[in-house]
Amino acid sequence: MESALPTRLIERPDPRTLLGTKVWRAHEQAQIKAEPTGFAALDRVLPGGGWPLGAVSEVLHARPGVGELSLALPLLARLTQAQRPIAFVAPPMLPYAPRLVGAGVKLSHVLVVEPAQAQDRLWCSEQLLRAAAGAVLLWIDKADTQWLRRLQLAAEENEGCVLVYRPDRFAAESTPSALRLRMWREQGAPQVQVLKCRGMTPKPLDLGDDADALSAPQRRAA
Repeated sequence: MESALPTRLIERPDPRTLLGTKVWRAHEQAQIKAEPTGFAALDRVLPGGGWPLGAVSEVLHARPGVGELSLALPLLARLTQAQRPIAFVAPPMLPYAPRLVGAGVKLSHVLVVEPAQAQDRLWCSEQLLRAAAGAVLLWIDKADTQWLRRLQLAAEENEGCVLVYRPDRFAAESTPSALRLRMWREQGAPQVQVLKCRGMTPKPLDLGDDADALSAPQRRAA
């Protein structure tokens, strides 16, 4: 004689009840831990409202000096003021200390590493993240999927931020990075385009007043 199945086995549980924020539905914005960029126009269009924590972000730029470092300065200031170390790995030029100080960055928590080889740059970045660096800014041209995933895993350990600066000729590439931004200048004004952001479809971005902060004079590795 067959017995009726218990009701609890017949009902369909909501996957979000079982897995919480690990389940994302395409019509919803994903719940992502993020650190504000410091630029209101950009934060409004990014999931979580800023740089994703424990993830890799790419900043693709037309050439050095379009404002790509200014984009990170509010983040770097907050991290160093909270006693968290940050690192510049293979910057094209030595970062200009007065510019960093003027933005609120504490130089005592800044490390500059200048490996010559691409593999060494990636390895150094991974080790710095595993050593609990708050943010690692890495300048590199080509970065394969395997290495980007390794940086992702290292960032997840301590909820660090990785900003990978690359030429914008790689903008059409498909990468596992959580966030991809493209920067360039048009008639002297900085422009930012969100190419990819994890958890939602990229939205149009109007920098507005934020463009003034990105246009601040920059020297040596801006």
